[in-house]
Amino acid sequence: MSDDKIQKFSERLSKAGQQETQTIMASTVLMLRDSDAGLETLMLKKNSKIAFGGMWVFPGGRIDDDDGQAGDSMELRARAAAAREAMEEVDLEVEAEAMQWLSHWTPPELGNRRYITWFFATQAPEGAVTIDDGEIKASQWLSPANALQKHRDGDIEIVPPTFVTLHYLSAFDSVAEALAEMAATEPRHYATRIGASGDDLVAMWAGDAGYELGQADTEGARHRLRMKQGGWIFEDSDAMSS
Repeated sequence: MSDDKIQKFSERLSKAGQQETQTIMASTVLMLRDSDAGLETLMLKKNSKIAFGGMWVFPGGRIDDDDGQAGDSMELRARAAAAREAMEEVDLEVEAEAMQWLSHWTPPELGNRRYITWFFATQAPEGAVTIDDGEIKASQWLSPANALQKHRDGDIEIVPPTFVTLHYLSAFDSVAEALAEMAATEPRHYATRIGASGDDLVAMWAGDAGYELGQADTEGARHRLRMKQGGWIFEDSDAMSS
């Protein structure tokens, strides 16, 4: 998210509560592969005229009414949606049941839409990535560290859940290591609250000292993304103390 978009986001904050927000269920899948550069994930650039326009994201989209079977849980429907979107966006077939559930994101009620999103991960299948040059305008296989550096350099724009997910992935050297860790741990749930500290927007999650009251300057434990101009910083006291 560029500095001008951070400013626009701040303006949206001041207008929060003045309009009804539509909640949309969505799902995304991280396709992971091993390369000479280490673990890489597939990232896509969204058409600038649609939701998350111009952003670099993982394959995914909204959960449709016909995703899954009658009586399925929302998780199963989210898996079906992620697999469908992977085929539609990049022409790669992934198995819904083989995905590891990584996280679940609930954004604050800002603007007219918010996307509550399931994040899954899987070994990337064999085959070439094919985009339609419509909804998706470009694709890249990127190591998490490279993607984060491109964001710092202003070459790509991403949203906070993508940034935090890339930060998490950067700890792993291989697909097998990443998927094994995901299988051994419970999915992490992020219900975002936004505050401000000086000129910086701060996204906070449970465990952060400022989370309950939405006050980013509260002293204490940290579980947040500080969206500083010129470079974002993710802070997690639990991770830093482990």
